[in-house]
Amino acid sequence: MFITFEGPEGSGKTSQIVLLAEFLQERGFEVVQTREPGGTRIGDQIRAVLHDVGNGEITAVTELLLFAASRAQLVRQIIQPALAAGQIVLCDRYADSTLAYQGYGRGLDLTLLQKLIQIATGGLQPDLTFLLDIDVERGLARRQSAGNEMNRLDLEAVSFHQQVRRGYHTLAANDPKRWVIVDADNPVTAVQQELRTMLQSRMA
Repeated sequence: MFITFEGPEGSGKTSQIVLLAEFLQERGFEVVQTREPGGTRIGDQIRAVLHDVGNGEITAVTELLLFAASRAQLVRQIIQPALAAGQIVLCDRYADSTLAYQGYGRGLDLTLLQKLIQIATGGLQPDLTFLLDIDVERGLARRQSAGNEMNRLDLEAVSFHQQVRRGYHTLAANDPKRWVIVDADNPVTAVQQELRTMLQSRMA
C-alpha cells in the first residue's frame, strides 16, 4: 500500500509519519518511510539545491524539473521495490506537491505538469493521500517556533503559500476517494488517532 502525506508548511507531516509507522510496525507490517524531495542519495543532493536559500535565482521551470528528477529516482530506487516486496510505503510529499506548489503556487500549466509527473512516476499513484491541513500563517509560525530551519520555499510570500493550500483543497475535491483531509491544527495525538482510524478503515 502506497500512502502519501501532503499539506502546507508546518502541518506536522514528518512527525505524524513516524508515529503512524510505529503503529503499523507494532501490528506486524513492514513499513518504508521516505520523503520528497530526497529519499535517495541522488535525491538528497537535489533537495539541498532546492532548499538552499542562496539559490533564489532558481526559475519555476528549473524548480519543477529538479523535483521531477528527485521523484523519478525515488520511485524506481525505493518506492517500487518496496511495494513489490509487499511493504507499506509512507511518503512525505509526492506528485501532488508539484501540482500544488508549481501548478497552483507558481502558475505553471497543470496539463504540462501532469505529463511530466507521468514521466517521472511511470504512472504510479498513491492508494491513499492524507492532506494535513492548517492555516498557512499558523503553520509557518509553528515551524519557526519549533526552531526548524526555514528553507527557500518556506520563505516565499504568504500569498504563495495560500495559493498552494487552495490548490491542495482543489486536488482533494477532485479526487475524494483517494484524499482524506485532516485538521492538522489539532493536538498531535488527536491527529494521529484520526490518521490511524482512517487508515484502518481503508485497509479493512
